[in-house]
Parts: sequence; C-alpha cells; structure tokens
Amino acid sequence: MRKVLVTGGAGFIGSHLCEALLQRGDEVFVLDDLSTGQIENIAHLRNRKAFHFTLGSILDFPLLESLIKKTDLIFHLAAVVGVQKIIEVPVDTIEINVLGSHNVLNLAARYRKPCLLASTSEIYGKSTKHPFTEDDDAVYGPTTKSRWSYACSKAIDEFLALAYHNAQDLQVIIARLFNTTGPRQTGRYGMVLPRFVDQALRGEPITVFGNGHQTRCFADVSDVVRALLLLVDRPAAIGQVFNVGNPEEVSILELARLVKKLTGSDSEIRLIPYDQAYQPGFEDMDRRVPNIGKISELVGFKPSLRLREIVARIIESRREQVEESVGLPVTAEAQPHSLRAGAGE
Repeated sequence: MRKVLVTGGAGFIGSHLCEALLQRGDEVFVLDDLSTGQIENIAHLRNRKAFHFTLGSILDFPLLESLIKKTDLIFHLAAVVGVQKIIEVPVDTIEINVLGSHNVLNLAARYRKPCLLASTSEIYGKSTKHPFTEDDDAVYGPTTKSRWSYACSKAIDEFLALAYHNAQDLQVIIARLFNTTGPRQTGRYGMVLPRFVDQALRGEPITVFGNGHQTRCFADVSDVVRALLLLVDRPAAIGQVFNVGNPEEVSILELARLVKKLTGSDSEIRLIPYDQAYQPGFEDMDRRVPNIGKISELVGFKPSLRLREIVARIIESRREQVEESVGLPVTAEAQPHSLRAGAGE
C-alpha cells in the first residue's frame, strides 16, 4: 500500500483517479478547494477507510506541506481549467497554476516525493504541425489575448518541474492531457461534449462555437487514468514528457451531429461566432491531435474506447441528471452496447 496525494482529487479526472488508486489498494489523500471540483464526485468514496479528503488550496503552503510529508507519491492535477473559466478568472488562472504548482514541486523536491504533473495539450498553442509530438515547438498568441494565459502558465509548470528534476533530482513525470471526457464531466466551464449532450437531451439548440471545422480528439477518462498509472509505475518515465490522449480526430460540427444522432434529439445545430461565445478577438487552434507513440512504446498504452462509445457513455451518464433538472423523461436512450459494433464507422 502506498500513500498517495491527489491534488484536485474532487475534480472530474481526479475523482476517477482516486477510484483507481483505491482499487489498487493505495491509501488516498485528496486536497481540493472545490472551485471546479465537486464533493458529489467523491461522495461515494468518503466512507472508505483508505480515503481522506481535505478542503483547501495548493496555495496554502503549510497545509500542502503537512499532506506531502505523510504521502509517498503525488498526482498534481489541481489547476484552473476550461476556456470559460480561464476567461472569467484570468488572475486565478495564472496564480493557481503557477504559484500553486511551484508549491507542490518545491515540497516534492524538499521531501523527495515522486510527482506526476498533469499538463495540457494547450501547451502546443497555435502550432500547425500535426500530430503533436512532445518535442514540437509551441506557438502562442499575444499577451493581449487572455485565452493563452492558461497555455503559458502550464508551460511554466513544465519548465519548473523539469528544472527541479535536473537541479535537485526530483522524480517527476509530465503528462500532457488532450481532451478528456467521461462520466462526471459537466459543461459548466466550456467542456464541449457534455454541453452538447445536455443541450440535445433537453431539446435545446446544440451550440457550436466558431465555424465547427476545428478538430479535436477525445479520450475516455478511464483510458487516461490507466495511462497515468502506467507511467508512475515505470522508472524510465521519470524526467520525461508524454502526450496522453486518443488520436481519433473529429470536427466539432461532426461531433454535434453524432451527439444529435445518438440521443435521437430534434435539436437544431446552431453556429455561434467566437466573439459572442467568449470575447471579442478570441483565438482558437484549428486542430489538436496527439502523437502517442512515445507513451505507447514505453508502457504499451493504447486507447480502448472509440469515439462512438465515448459519446454513448456521456449520454448514459448525463441522462438522469438532465431528467431531474427538467422533470420529464428526455429523448430516446442511446444503446451503448449496440453502438460498439459500429464503432469503426
């Protein structure tokens, strides 16, 4: 049994990671300020003797130190995430992502605790080289576009983590997560797939920002968690950066059509200009596709779920919440088992 600290453990990905760690027999300590995480995500874990939750921030150095001192391994997931959140609270984005990560890395190095740092595909910015590999250059917009503050803040986190590795021999692994989705994810902060599903189930317009031609790749959270656990169990991963995601590419407009089809919804698909959806002059990247050759070669990671299965899982998980919110049964249920047969379509 290891004692494992998960910062941001009440979040969408963090809560699934906690489940997997407990299943492995680890003792899990969570630190989360619930700014984007939800206590409901971990409610089913709180009666487990091996699970411990602390309400607090990674900016609280003494509190963070007390937790790191008594644990054997750190998964650092706490961050301000989601495009909408980044635009709404730009100061928090920079301070929490940079100063909070500095606290985690500083203490991890001081107490010799291995750390996996969750980074992001936003690191690559507007680069037009595809698919992205870990050593590719990053291309960002101007500082007047707050949208790029998140990418820059996470790039600083990576630089700092690797500096601690090189200067103080910190055992750190960096996982650049591409779009991750699954049960418990909500569309509150711009997460596109649950937002589409909720709109379709309610019979509301499915709102696609921009022209819809931009493409993304979606990995199921179960695959992402499996990748993280494979990495921390492989000493050769220390000091390295790895893309974690699913290379199956889809345009956002095609994704909206797939959600509409699988929910059996009559919702119209409506295009919303970026200036209306976010802020004037908002910039986005046209493609975001991972090359996962590096992690596949080292630990044998390959995604197990295709896009149709991933969408079906979201529909299944969101249906009950949407029904409760509208007080009526929603559109016809997706059939995840039958859909799996056509996953290659």
